[in-house]
This record gives sequence, C-alpha cells and structure tokens, in this order.
Amino acid sequence: MADYFSSDFKLGILGGGQLGKMMLYDTRKLDIQTYVLDPSADAPCRMSCNHFEKGALTDFDTVYEFGKKVDLLTFEIETINVDALEKLEAEGTKVYPSPKTLRVIQDKGRQKKFYKDQGIPTAPFEHYKNVETLRNAIAANHHTFPFVWKSTTGGYDGKGVSIIRSAADLENLPDVPCIAEDMIPFKNELAVIVTRNPRGQVKTYPVVEMEFHPEANQVEYVICPARIDDAVAEKARAVAQQVSQAFEHVGLLAVEMFQTEDDNILVNEVAPRPHNSGHYSIEGSFTNQFEQHLRAILDLPLGDTESKVGAVMVNLVGDENHQGDVQYENIEKIMAMKGVTPHIYGKRETRPFRKMGHVTIVNSDLAEARKIAEQVKKEIKVISKPPR
Repeated sequence: MADYFSSDFKLGILGGGQLGKMMLYDTRKLDIQTYVLDPSADAPCRMSCNHFEKGALTDFDTVYEFGKKVDLLTFEIETINVDALEKLEAEGTKVYPSPKTLRVIQDKGRQKKFYKDQGIPTAPFEHYKNVETLRNAIAANHHTFPFVWKSTTGGYDGKGVSIIRSAADLENLPDVPCIAEDMIPFKNELAVIVTRNPRGQVKTYPVVEMEFHPEANQVEYVICPARIDDAVAEKARAVAQQVSQAFEHVGLLAVEMFQTEDDNILVNEVAPRPHNSGHYSIEGSFTNQFEQHLRAILDLPLGDTESKVGAVMVNLVGDENHQGDVQYENIEKIMAMKGVTPHIYGKRETRPFRKMGHVTIVNSDLAEARKIAEQVKKEIKVISKPPR
C-alpha cells in the first residue's frame, strides 16, 4: 500500500467549494497532504488545505500544470478541462473519477445516450442542437407538450432545467444544445450514493428521499432512509450499482432517480463526486461520504455505509430577497434544538437561493427528525447584513 498518511504524498482537489471543504475535514483527520485549485481567492477550501492555488478550472494549462504537482487528482465539481485530465492520466498521474467518466457526465445529452446504450432505465428523450430545431420538431408533431427541457451543459442546482407546457414557455430559453425529456408521473425523487475503489469493491449507501423547493427547483430536504417499501429500495440500489458498473467509475457516484407511479426506477442524472444527498452521512452514518470518497480513490477498504440513526438534512440557501454580506439570523435558536448540527460553508456573500450551508437533524424517530427539520427551516434565515 502507498504511504498516504503523514507523508510526502500529495492529493490534488480541483474545486475549492463546500464539497472540497468537507472533504478536507477527513484529509486533516487522516493527515493527508492536500493541494486545491479554485478560481476564487475566497474559496471555502483556502484555509484548510496545505497548498491553495487560484486559477481557472476550465483552462487547459492551469489544470495541467496544477496536476503535475500532485500524485493523485480528484475533483468536487464537474466543470473542469477534461483534455488536461486526459493528458495527465496518459502521463501517469492517477485521476479519479476518470476523465472518461467525467466527459460523458459533463454533457446531459451524452449522459442520457449512455444510459440508453447501456440498457439503464431512464425517461425517454430527444436531443436537439438548439431551441429552433426543438420548435421545428414540435411543429412537425415529433415532440408534444408537456416535457422537461434541459440544457446539455452548464446546468446545476435547478438551473438549466424548465418545465415546458406550451409554445410560450420556449420564448425565454437560451438557444443552446438541449434535450427534451418526457414528463413521467412519479411518487418520489430518490438518490443512491455508490462507492467503488480500483480493485472493484463496491458499496451503496441507503436510499434517500429528496424534497424540492417548488420555486428554486433545489433540494430542500434529504431524508434517510427514504420512506419507501423495502422492495423499491432494493430496486433503486440495484439500478445504482448497474450505473456504477457501466461507468466503471472510481470514487463516489451519486445517482438521482425517480420512483414512478408504478414503482419502477428511472435514472435522472448522476454526479461523480460527493453530493448534497449524502451530507446527512457526516452525523448519520458510520462512514461519511467524504471519508468514503477518499478511501475509494486511494484504493483503501471501503467503510460501513449503514446509518447509525435516522437523519434529515436541510439546505440553507440565501433568502430570495437578500444579497450581500451574509448573516445567519436565529442560528443560536436552532443550535438549542435536539439532534441539530449546522454546517456553514464559508461563503461571505449571500445571494438568492445560493447554497450557504446545511443543517442535519438526527433522531431515532425519523418522523420526529422531519418535524424538527421543518422547525429549523422556519427559524433560521440566511440574509444580508444591514448597511452600516
């Protein structure tokens, strides 16, 4: 085994946001030396890594030169120059998850085609090079309303996704490559995190249930375990493993899914990194998702993915009417509640619906945890400081 701990080994992380920051909790626990690259000088990771560099993740030379300084490279965001990763990998630098996996996932059209080619259940879709070709397809009755429009690149946290119910809804869409996906009636939005190391050991976390904010199209609550039948949960974990096997990925893979009205499972999309749906695991699981990602990419034995207790995660996002230096109003009140742990990401400026932190509530009674989560959501406010 390579000497990772208290050694000269250097782990590179592309992206210095909240996911990287939480990954660094565990690199510091294990005394693994870390290098981080992020375009913002104020990135949340800047204070916790051994070496921080400011630079564009989409620039070939910046990513390539950074990668040459480390022994193994991973990432916490998908918007990275894949050409640079491929060159580094060809020259002997370990890159996990692989550039091959990332290239497929970066483009939703390519990702959906991958599912179709691999026989992975997903909602029917069509790929269009722009909105004009989509309009022409509708005019020719090749596509009908309603449907889900998704830009193939650049979408995240609900951005780049719209429900299209009529021709009028097409008017404000950006003229970019896109997919039009059939609207499938569903009971629940679910997620499963799968972990795989280079030797092929695979583990899945329990199925979680995601509740979305109706306006921002962002995850508002994550509930673990999902309140679904065991048979549906087993089906979801099996589909997630099928996706993992198809990608042959190394590290964490978060698989977002729909539970249809007839209890089938359809894959929505995936993220090849630690994920919002796994934040509950810091307090709720025997091995949290960030440590598990490290274990996987370093080819160490994977940890226990089972939960210690029921958990509900609440995202803390910026108030829709506030922008500026952040203030967490009533945080002391939620800290007085039973089983509540807040996580603040270290972003100084709040904006409408910007992810600023999360709160995890653990309780042996999942219904009680969900009730407390509702109280947390009502009590804490992520607002801007009043002008001086």
